Amino acid sequence: MLLKLEKITDKIIDFVGNITAFLLVLMIVNVAYDVFMRYVLHNSSIAMQELEWHLFAVIMLYGTGYALRHNAHVRVDFLYDRFSAKKKAWVNILGTILFLLPLTLLVIYGSIEFVMDSYTTNEISEDPGGLPYRWIIKAQIPFAFIFLILSAFNFFLHNVNVLRGVEEPLPKEEDEL
Repeated sequence: MLLKLEKITDKIIDFVGNITAFLLVLMIVNVAYDVFMRYVLHNSSIAMQELEWHLFAVIMLYGTGYALRHNAHVRVDFLYDRFSAKKKAWVNILGTILFLLPLTLLVIYGSIEFVMDSYTTNEISEDPGGLPYRWIIKAQIPFAFIFLILSAFNFFLHNVNVLRGVEEPLPKEEDEL
């Protein structure tokens, strides 16, 4: 049951990761277009520049959950690398419960009013020609941290399955290269 639940959440997280990868391609195209317009045609768009920032923010926000799922997140490994698979699983489980979940819940709680203020005031860009509906990009903060909770749940399940002996530990992303 836990293994099946982990596989379902794997698929959801990978789907969001694929969307994030597509957004990265869009951001690259947007930056190339902006550079071409600015330096070749001497014409620039504030909206396109803001779109770069917005796409980058979304990529970073959702990319953290995807990185967690693939064990590509940043950690201090000077002790962790020496641990057995079961000790690593315990560190991951406790770290998820004691640090990751409280942080995600704090950010979600703290960002709701931030988003609601932006929505109720119909916040737009301060720059002429900038993007309207600033609340849409701000709303990605709680949504991305909800996604991070899903990824943390997946990470937790994976490590429980490692402790149960039904699954191998995830290799570190750099070990796969």
